[in-house]
Amino acid sequence: MLVSQILKTKGDLVFTASPAETVGAVCALLHSRRVGAMVVMDGDRVVGIVSERDVIRAVAEAGAQALNQPVSSCMTRDVVFADPGEVVDALLGRMTDRRIRHLPVCEGDRLVGIVSIGDLVKWKITEVEAEADGLKAYIATG
Repeated sequence: MLVSQILKTKGDLVFTASPAETVGAVCALLHSRRVGAMVVMDGDRVVGIVSERDVIRAVAEAGAQALNQPVSSCMTRDVVFADPGEVVDALLGRMTDRRIRHLPVCEGDRLVGIVSIGDLVKWKITEVEAEADGLKAYIATG
């Protein structure tokens, strides 16, 4: 299963924030949009990703004042990306090794979607179930 196939089904909507938005404003958006991360964009360029973990870390370090700081102060700048042509297994390995839960998907420099570890696990389960059904059918006819 390719990332591009997942995006065709799930859609390419990516919630983004600007580096100047406050951590508090981003928290409100994460909550209202029911997502765990937002890609931070400066114009058309990805400059970071901010997740619930980043926010928790900022509040733990600076207290409630962290909510008034720009999201650029707590975002992850070293963004790990996915390519639309990559397979689910490769991404699952990368996410597990790096201990991350969201991968922005880019074609060249253009943001085209985002996948979460939940998205990938869902597709992996579907793939394994289809394989098991195929094996059961093969055994039943054999």
